[in-house]
Amino acid sequence: MAENKKIAKELIEAIGGIENIQSVAHCATRLRFMVIDKEQIDQEAVENVNKVKGAFFNSGQYQVILGTGTVNQIYNEVDKFGVNATDKSEQSKAAAKDKNALQRAIRTLGDVFVPIIPVLVATGLFMGVRGLVMQEQILALFGMTPADISDNFLLFTRILTDTAFIFLPALVAWSTFRVFGGTPIIGLVLGLMLVSPELPNAWNVATETEPLYFFGFIPVVGYQGAVLPAFFTGILGAKLEQFIRKRVPESLDLIVTPFLTLLLMIITALFVIGPIFHTVEEYILQGTLAVLNVPFGIAGFLIGGLNQIIVITGVHHIFNLMEIQLLEKFGNNPYNAIITSSVAAQGGAALAVGMKTKSAKLKALALPSSFSAFLGITEPAIFGVNLRYVKPFVAGLIGGGVGGFIASILGLKGTGMAITVIPGTLLYLNGQVLQYIFVNIVAIVVAFVLTWLFGFSDGDRKQTNT
Repeated sequence: MAENKKIAKELIEAIGGIENIQSVAHCATRLRFMVIDKEQIDQEAVENVNKVKGAFFNSGQYQVILGTGTVNQIYNEVDKFGVNATDKSEQSKAAAKDKNALQRAIRTLGDVFVPIIPVLVATGLFMGVRGLVMQEQILALFGMTPADISDNFLLFTRILTDTAFIFLPALVAWSTFRVFGGTPIIGLVLGLMLVSPELPNAWNVATETEPLYFFGFIPVVGYQGAVLPAFFTGILGAKLEQFIRKRVPESLDLIVTPFLTLLLMIITALFVIGPIFHTVEEYILQGTLAVLNVPFGIAGFLIGGLNQIIVITGVHHIFNLMEIQLLEKFGNNPYNAIITSSVAAQGGAALAVGMKTKSAKLKALALPSSFSAFLGITEPAIFGVNLRYVKPFVAGLIGGGVGGFIASILGLKGTGMAITVIPGTLLYLNGQVLQYIFVNIVAIVVAFVLTWLFGFSDGDRKQTNT
């Protein structure tokens, strides 16, 4: 506790004191400061604070990398010094004022989809476990065959693996209402209406049944697994709710506002937004498949090589939509198999720096940062080590490209999203776990060897520090 208090005090002083800090929030790995005057920040002093793995400006915030667990403890100590603490969503809105339209749009996508990701991660893990349990080799160990699995057990596994995607529009509409200032419970109910059992099931319509036709020509179906129809319904619904609430007497607000919002929005969603954006969503999916199916492993090499550059720019959240579509449509995600190599490779580059350097401070920074990358979090390795010396970062990009190339050639496909490297192994229990481990090892080894031979020496460290 005393050490964390000392770290918090040194951080505040290096950033320019309490009077230079507008607010502070934190995410899984970083403290995020909104500052008044950037010139008052002593960058070298910040980076020399114990446990700090790097610091940089991004999205209008001064972000200090501390790592999982540690960031929560330091945040609590910073808060005790009287710094204006705020939640991440409020600070993101303030930071968004300095962004262009594209950056704001991408940030909004992240704000909507990031809260949904944990349940999709859990669903992916359920899929992986089911794939493992259902393998003939595993069943044979218990003297069973797939025919011995009871229907009730299969029903139970489908509840675990299908529920989140069946009701995905409800989750998306809820989160969109929350982000755009509507009442989340209204968004949730509106999303549930889009998958009402009274509507023809979207998956059945695609193979067996016919949609309902209103007025003889408007097809109406349920939107199980759909994202864009729920997203744009949520945006318009939140704005409509705000519009109605401002014009309805307070005594009638409780009844009239949700009634009119749900009535007008479900009509608009089923007859206008749904048909239009369901078609757009299908085009996006086909475009994604076209890119992923570029032959000879070229797609894997390019995606694996460029992924961490995209992460640095902060626009990687836009790919959440693509991964969700892949999982909803096919139950697998080849994109995850490719990008995991890019994450592992940055860890391999940081590991090489940590093992090669004679600097105790850099070693203490690089080695934990590499382990963090092997757990799927690359910020400490990238910003704290690899980007600082540039060549290790480039070596990591090459390692990621080679790993992505092999993943594409092998046809690796995970059962979920958002977790990579060591935790991501759970997404490949469907019979591909050995290939997945091989891809990660190759990415790590390539990045490690390139960094060791060409990417780093203690001369680079001295030159960077001067």
